This record gives sequence, structure tokens and C-alpha cells, in this order.
Amino acid sequence: MSRAAELRRLVNSYQLSQAIHVAAVLGIADLLADGPRSSDELAEATRANPSALYRLLRTLAAFGLLHEDDERRFSLTELGDPLRSDHPESVAGWAAFVGRRNIRDAWSSLLESIQTGENAFKLAHGISVWEFRAQHQEEGEIFDRAMASSTQVVTRSLIDAYDFGRFGTIVDVGGGNGSLLRALLAEYPSLNGVLFDQPHVVEGVDLGERGRVVAGSFFESVPEGGDAYLLKWIIHDWEDEEALAILRTVRRNPATLLLVERIVEPPNEGPETKLGDLNMLVGPGGQERTREEFEALFEAAGYELTGDTPTESGMHVLEGAPA
Repeated sequence: MSRAAELRRLVNSYQLSQAIHVAAVLGIADLLADGPRSSDELAEATRANPSALYRLLRTLAAFGLLHEDDERRFSLTELGDPLRSDHPESVAGWAAFVGRRNIRDAWSSLLESIQTGENAFKLAHGISVWEFRAQHQEEGEIFDRAMASSTQVVTRSLIDAYDFGRFGTIVDVGGGNGSLLRALLAEYPSLNGVLFDQPHVVEGVDLGERGRVVAGSFFESVPEGGDAYLLKWIIHDWEDEEALAILRTVRRNPATLLLVERIVEPPNEGPETKLGDLNMLVGPGGQERTREEFEALFEAAGYELTGDTPTESGMHVLEGAPA
């Protein structure tokens, strides 16, 4: 492949992303979980136009997510298998979220965002992503499923790399539907957990006998009595002022701070993290950070950065002790 052809493929990659999004929304991978099916059968099951769906499916097969036989029957490949909603490292929730119109519209405002430094989502919609989801319940639910799906991918790597069992009680701040905390409670029989998030997020969540659910805002308070306060993918959603406000709320408790975040790599390295940083500029308005930036943030919030544990998923567990 020539350099120009390689570049063209990168330029057009949003088209493939949107095709995968449509397949995820239609549940194609789940329909193929038990074996091959024809495009007409899939069209009937998804109430899609048969001709249009076939064109989508053969495109995904050309990129290796599906396999097409001579009779227009499709099956999942190893690459496409994580699009199943029940896959242990499912990408289905994220794929269904990332192609939503409100997300695409925000990315369409990237040029203006780069020119002004303003958040692209707010430029596109007139309100922040958090206000938008509060006003559109369905979008909030889709986002929550995306976060739960993404958590599945990293949970095992976190447990393999870091000993969460050395704490008596972990408070999962902004922990969504509790999928990470539930996994920690299953892994460590002596651990107790507190899930803390907004009321509409934690409503109906049951963590069993060793888990407690508390609703609230981490800008105002967090539950007391934890030995460690865990914040996964929370701080990167915010610029420094808001991030400090959150950490200072947590700091009211004399306990260990655990952040699960990516760390921005040196120049010319880490494309996924740096693309994720652009995603923060476009979406919630936060940022990914270097280790030095985390150290400064910890110090300003009253913590000392005492540990940095990398994991196979690319996430780091950053440990802070009250200074």
C-alpha cells in the first residue's frame, strides 16, 4: 500500500466507524452468535432493507469483522466477535454510543474548537455534554452502557496489576452501574464497597451484602469511611479547575486515592491516548494528562503521588496518599 493510499484509508476511517456503529445498534453480532445466517434472514430479524443491509454486511466482511460465503451467508470472525453484547471484552456498548448523531455533530465542530479552544460539544449543541444527557434520558442510558462496556475491557487487567484487596472498604466515586466495583467484590471476599454516583445512574443497582449504594454529586460530598477512594475515568472528563474541586472533595477523607487513567506518552508515541485527549476536547471538555500534570494535580489537591501501576489495557492505577 502506498503512503497516499494508507493516508486515504485513515481519512476515510470515520466511514468504517459509522458502519460498525450501525451493526452494533442492529445487534448483528448477537444474531450471529449461534452461527451463520443469510443477509435476508438478518434483514428480517432487524427490520432492515435487505439490499442496504447486504451492502453494509459485505463491507464489514471486506474489513475482516464478518465472513461472507458464496451464498450471502455471514458469520462472525475473531475480530468481529467482541461486537457481541455478551462478550467478556464487549465493544458493543461503545460502538453503539460513539456513532450517535450528537457525538458526530460535536466532532464536526472540531475545527472551531481548535481555533477557539472551546469545547466542541458545547459549540455544536449550546450546552455541555452533561446537561445534554440530563435533558435526554436515552442518551444518558446509551452513554452509561458504553462506559460499562468499556469497563469490561479493562477490569481484568486492573485486578491482575493492582492489589485492591489490601483495603477494607473501597468507595467507587462516579462508578456508574457498579460493574467495576462488582468485579472487585467478587475477586476479594474480604472487601466491602460503596458505589457513589448521581441518583439516576445508581437507581436500582444492587451490589449484594458487601456493597452499599449512595447517590449524590462528587462536587459536594462523597461517602465517608472508605479506606480507598477509587475514581476510574473521572478526572480526565474535567479541566484542572473542576478536577481539583472533585479531588478536594474526596480529600476531606484521610484515605488512599486511586485514579484509573491513561497517561500521555512522550512525543511521537501513544496515538490512542492522544486521540482520546482530542475526544476529551470534543466531548466532556476534559483532557488526558502526563505524569507530571498528574503530580501537580495531586499536590494542589493535598495528595502525594506515591504509586503508578501500569496495566496491560493501557490504563494506569495512580495512587495518592494524603500529604
